Amino acid sequence: MSEKISVPKKKTVRNLFFFCLLVAVLIFPLAIRLPFLQHLMIMIFVYATVAGGWNIISGYCGQVSLGHVVFFGVGAYTSTLLLQKLGLSPWIGMWFGVASAIVLATFIGLPCFKLAGHYFVIATWAIAEILQTAVINWDWVGGASGLYIPILPESMINFEFHSSKVPYYYISLGMVIGLLALNKAIERSRLGYYFRAIKADPIAARSAGINLTKYKLIAFYVSAIPTAIAGTFYAQYLFFIDPETVLHLMLSVLMIVMVVLGGVGTAWGPVLGAAVLVPLSEFTRIYIGGGGKALDMIIFGILIMIVAEYEPSGVIGLIRRFRSRG
Repeated sequence: MSEKISVPKKKTVRNLFFFCLLVAVLIFPLAIRLPFLQHLMIMIFVYATVAGGWNIISGYCGQVSLGHVVFFGVGAYTSTLLLQKLGLSPWIGMWFGVASAIVLATFIGLPCFKLAGHYFVIATWAIAEILQTAVINWDWVGGASGLYIPILPESMINFEFHSSKVPYYYISLGMVIGLLALNKAIERSRLGYYFRAIKADPIAARSAGINLTKYKLIAFYVSAIPTAIAGTFYAQYLFFIDPETVLHLMLSVLMIVMVVLGGVGTAWGPVLGAAVLVPLSEFTRIYIGGGGKALDMIIFGILIMIVAEYEPSGVIGLIRRFRSRG
């Protein structure tokens, strides 16, 4: 009888925890006024979104991509150029960025999905490097100097807020909540089963009637959407973009590190990974200055080795182990 009661109790405790967590993140910017801490939370949400996008194609579908940064860059550059050249609202430019990312995903996916294993990884890495080099040498899109966001009156329509980071906080929080809902929907849907079947055994999945190219492309499209949206947000938040910040290969590496640390193929893994690595990166940069970037990469590497050796499932695996013991 006690075992039957324990299951609803665990669900109640879990639901209460998530409710308290939601309340905490909702009131955070109202209770914590320090701009740096608000900025830190915003960056956690942004990186959790891009890592969550990578997790869809690589964590669920098993197609490890080193070129996912291209969707982030396309989202940032498309909305910024449309704002600069045509005066189009970033909210509209965001969806043009999403459309551009989907078109780009088609051109990348169709040839690259014919490759397997490390050949696919190398191909996506090469595409990311080619795109970054092309943008650096293309003056119309700002070249190596980058682009500044035009300063407009503060308003939600203009997607610009000069007096407070709070609106940016809630918009980025909305991105994460939307991503979590998307990942949960994928996990529970037939599409998610197809993705996991392709990841587990592509040959068996094909023999079961699953069109590998079709569903890999779908996974690529779905993963590109939140990544491109995050790119637009990032551009509007920083008021400046250049190839070094939105098209650098290291951003793809960070996506992978966050997902591996948090838990590959899980909805919460990218969020947990970002919650650990973003503060680590920011604090090493602040307190160690110019040497901080090298140090955080060393720490990231050590963390990945520890995870690979002791808990391949990441932070999610540790939480599940703790819950099973409880």
